[in-house]
Parts: sequence; C-alpha cells; structure tokens
Amino acid sequence: MGRLTGGDPSLLRRINSAVVLHELRAADCATLTEITRATGLSRPTVEGVVEDLIGAGLVVEKAAEEGAARRQGRPARRFRFRAEAGHLLGLEIGAHRVAALLSDLDGRVLGAQATEVDESAPADERLERLRTAVAELLRRAGVPRGSLRAVGVGTPGIVEADGTVRLGTALPEWTGLRLGERLGRSFRCPVLVENDANAAAVAEHWKGAAVGSDDVVFVLAGLSPGAGSLIGGRLHRGYGGAAGEIGALHLLGRGVTPETLLSTTGEPLHPLDEQAVTQVFAQAREGDRRAGAAVERFLQRLVHDVAALVLALDPELVVVGGWAAGLDGVLDPLRRELARYCLRPPRVALSMLGEAAVATGALRLALDHVEEQLFAVEGTVTGRSPAGARLSPKGL
Repeated sequence: MGRLTGGDPSLLRRINSAVVLHELRAADCATLTEITRATGLSRPTVEGVVEDLIGAGLVVEKAAEEGAARRQGRPARRFRFRAEAGHLLGLEIGAHRVAALLSDLDGRVLGAQATEVDESAPADERLERLRTAVAELLRRAGVPRGSLRAVGVGTPGIVEADGTVRLGTALPEWTGLRLGERLGRSFRCPVLVENDANAAAVAEHWKGAAVGSDDVVFVLAGLSPGAGSLIGGRLHRGYGGAAGEIGALHLLGRGVTPETLLSTTGEPLHPLDEQAVTQVFAQAREGDRRAGAAVERFLQRLVHDVAALVLALDPELVVVGGWAAGLDGVLDPLRRELARYCLRPPRVALSMLGEAAVATGALRLALDHVEEQLFAVEGTVTGRSPAGARLSPKGL
C-alpha cells in the first residue's frame, strides 16, 4: 500500500494503524524494516504506529532467541500480534445440547464444552445450562470473563438483526425470545445471534468442506431441514433472515410432515425425535418393507427441498450436515435427484465439521466482528452488531 498524505491526520493515523496491525497479524512476527517494506509506509510512521499498538496491548516485542546476539551482533527488534489480548466465544443452542467454543483473537480454539439438555426444556433452563457450560469452559481455560471481546450464537429459528428469534418452533418458548438481549446480560461484549444453518454454512466455508468455494448451500438435514447459503463468499440471510427455511415447503401445497413421512404404521410417528427416526432407518437397513418406504419418502422430501434451493441459487457446492447426514443413503439420492432436476448439478459433500459446525460458525461470526473492529478505519462496525457495540483498538 502506498504512502497516504493529506486529508484528516486522525483518519490517516487510523488507516496506518489498521495497515500495520493487519500486516503483523498475518505474519508470525516482523521487524520494523519488514513492516515498512510490506506496507509502503515510512519508517518513522511505522515506529510510531507500533509503539501505539504496544500501548494498546495489541502488539508486543518478541524476545530475541537465545544466542542470536552473539552470532550476529545485536538482532533487529521483532514484533508480533498479541492474539492473547482478548478471547471469543462461539455458542450453539440446540434441541438436545448446548455447546461452547473458546478461542483467542486469531480464532485458535482453546477449549470446548458441551452439555446435554432435554428437548422439552423451557427457555430459562436451556439458557441456564448454556451459562453453566460457558462458566466451566472459562474456568478450565483460565480466561476471565472480562477478556471476552465478542460472542457468536447459533440457534434454530428465524433471527432478527437484534438477536430476537422471530419464529422458532424447534425449541419450547423460543418464538419471540429476545435471545441477544438475554445473553447480553451475561457478557460485557457484543453478542451476535444467527440461525444455526447459517452459522454452519459459515463454519464449513472457514474450516470445512466448503473451503475454497464461495457459492455454497449448507443443508442442516434433520426432521425439518434448514439451509444456509453463501453467495460470493458472503452469507445470504434474505430480507427478514428467513432465507433457506426449506423445511416450510410442505406448507406450500405439499402437506406432508415428517411425522407422516417417517411413519411405519399409517399413524403419525410419535414421539418424533432423533432416536425414533434412527430406529426407522435401522429397520430399513434390516429389510423392513414399511421402514424402507418411510426412509424413501423422507429422503425424497429432503432432495426435493434442496433441489428447490439449488435451482434458485445455482451453487457450486451443496454440503450436507446435521444428524441426518450420518444416516446411510443420503448423498446418493441427493446427487441423483439434483442431476434430474437441476440444469447444472452442484457438487455434493458431507460436512467435515459434524456436530461442531454450528458452534464453529458462531465463533467465526464473533471473529469477523472483532476483525471489523480492529481494521475498520472509522472505528465503527457494519453488519449485525447490536447497538452500542463499538470498540476501538484501545478497547481491545
């Protein structure tokens, strides 16, 4: 980047600070000369910015290696980004469990904690289980709560920009829940709430099966499938956050519910839970004719729902995750039906992150927020941050 002159001096300082910090974060460590060469800034400017970043706690001088001075004379001072200057949480709130991931400011995972929860648990109990899991994770990692800089959350349902669950039928007492506000009482940092399938799509693009693919559909395959989509590498939420709710397609003249699809008796399957569905799939593998027909109906609905989304978005890749991804026979019929219905069938792959996908995506959303804070020229954040969530480098 060339040297910038003129204009608002404070704006130039912020630009220079973001440029230097970005270079140091990308490198393991660097000398002043190396930073100067990489950024195109003057040596005095780089020296001043580095000293400011040291004062802000974001950069530290790296100790010289033992014996380096004797071999080469006095070594050049080297500096590194302090990833330990803050921490991030990625949280998953699901029907059967809550989970938390803890990382540093580089996104390096430092610990994980998961706790089972009954699917009928009310909202207060589910949130209390989550708080307990977070407290235990922070205790084991030796990280004070005040070190947290952002918290990402993945949850079922249609989520408003302020973290309110506008519609959430998968969890009791979830529709209308001000989830961002409730969790915000437990943390002194921004809390960003996202739909679970959207979070999982972000995770697979970051560390999973969709690395290197920017047009992706992630299918969270369960009793009522949902999907998250990336278009041009960016999460597509839709106007009201409801993009990808393919589980609602049966309301559009296809009045077949999972309870009916997976029934082996002619009566709706009850209780409708993962254990009951897994049993139906096991019976089908053993040759039970009724179970085999039920599984075929379930898979046909899944592939038809996914095909509708593929036709609309024309993705390069479809990633299948969720508990149904672990059941036999998902990928082959999905590939076959997509080839039948779609003008250009996408590649199809299983999730590489499995049950960790939602929490990992929530962690990435928290990291995105902090990166915007670190490198935003104006010191403000766009996107889905809650009101009052501004941070400056000194705040980090």
